[in-house]
Amino acid sequence: MMSAEITDLVSQASPYVTAALTAYGSAVLTRAENAAADATANLGRRILQAIWHRRPEPEQAKLEEAVQEAAEEINNEDATAALRQQIKRALRDDVDLRNEFAQLLPPQAPGTVTITASGERAIAGHAITTAITGDIHRPVP
Repeated sequence: MMSAEITDLVSQASPYVTAALTAYGSAVLTRAENAAADATANLGRRILQAIWHRRPEPEQAKLEEAVQEAAEEINNEDATAALRQQIKRALRDDVDLRNEFAQLLPPQAPGTVTITASGERAIAGHAITTAITGDIHRPVP
């Protein structure tokens, strides 16, 4: 799987992971599902636990540390980025985990594409390989 695809998976999972950290704190890796926590937090908990259970022991410790720091400082972008990096590393190293991870995430809704054309005779398009305007390029005097 390409790095961009892994980054996309991690981006999709981020709101769930953040909700799990908020609901469970650093105990997210060992806690059972909590009926009081919402579905988003429980999915984030399942995502983190799936990663943690499939990692070798030294990598589990690194993930635990990243989870602990992100849970203690939920608004700290550096701590969150360190946790995302641990998740990316786990996904990059384990194809089976990537498949399990992708199956845990809800199907992604089709995205909205915004295209803006600005300026005289400007053109815009989505997924165009060649666009010909009919204008002849002339050097500006």
